[in-house]
Amino acid sequence: MFKKLKILAVVALVGELLFGGLNVLALNDYKPRSMMTISPPREKMILMPGETYSGSVDVANSATATKDLKYSVRVGSFSLKEDENGEADYNYSDVDTITSYNQIMNWIEIEKESGVVAPNTVDTVPYTIKVPEDAPAGGQYASIIIRNENGEDEENQDGVMIQSVVEFAVTLIADVAGETRDDGKVLDNNIPSFLLNSPLVASSTVRNDGNVHTDASYVLQVWPLFSDEEICTNEEEPTTSLIMPETERYHAEECNLPSLGIFRAKQTVKIFNDTSIVERTIIVCPIWLLFIILFVIIALIIWVFLKVKNKGKRKGRMDEE
Repeated sequence: MFKKLKILAVVALVGELLFGGLNVLALNDYKPRSMMTISPPREKMILMPGETYSGSVDVANSATATKDLKYSVRVGSFSLKEDENGEADYNYSDVDTITSYNQIMNWIEIEKESGVVAPNTVDTVPYTIKVPEDAPAGGQYASIIIRNENGEDEENQDGVMIQSVVEFAVTLIADVAGETRDDGKVLDNNIPSFLLNSPLVASSTVRNDGNVHTDASYVLQVWPLFSDEEICTNEEEPTTSLIMPETERYHAEECNLPSLGIFRAKQTVKIFNDTSIVERTIIVCPIWLLFIILFVIIALIIWVFLKVKNKGKRKGRMDEE
């Protein structure tokens, strides 16, 4: 029996983070041109072993386009890796090895692998998900990658010919019913105590040891030392980030502070049932002021040294007399 589901969809360029909210993208500014939009908006799905689900992706060409949109469709992965800065980098590309969390790639059947969309029209790409009876419980992740095939060769400023390639990734985030494991921990929660300049960067790292995805939440609050009037706070709308199963995630919250002062800060990080709270007193002192303070301290030490030395010489002369 087929059961209609909406997809959890995120329209994203390669390099865009999950949940970026982008749903319309203009291609390179050549004429004639096409403009692609895909939908529906994202929605999580729950899969039952042994059942078959159906859904579709709408591929639209803008009303302002002057060229038919040619596109191709393929199934890709969806996983989380970290870039060189430790920030989340979601991978929508194809993979050679199927892991325990993207077996769903083998369950997806796309009814057509290419299409053409005239300006101001929409084409529908149907797909089905056939869940095996022995499907593992927990998270399953994949993407349906829509590639704009209208890329044209262009010459850059160095005279090199390049081709424009644009791909959108519709992410499928599913929970397979069965025995799931919610297990995670805050590995690090850090607020620096001394800053030479703004902004304040409070960092944290969490780990998801479960077999389902979850959202970690981050709250950063900052006050002046002797006041309860908050300089920064996201307490009412905490920052959240998707944490994939069996992965770690680095996160940084920022707060712009005055260039000089003493402040109080508190960061609360949560994942599943684990909560970490760190509070710090923060001194913000610019480097030029540090040099002045250092100069004054050195000058004071020299003055005291000379004072003691001169006092010793006077005492020595008095003893000789």
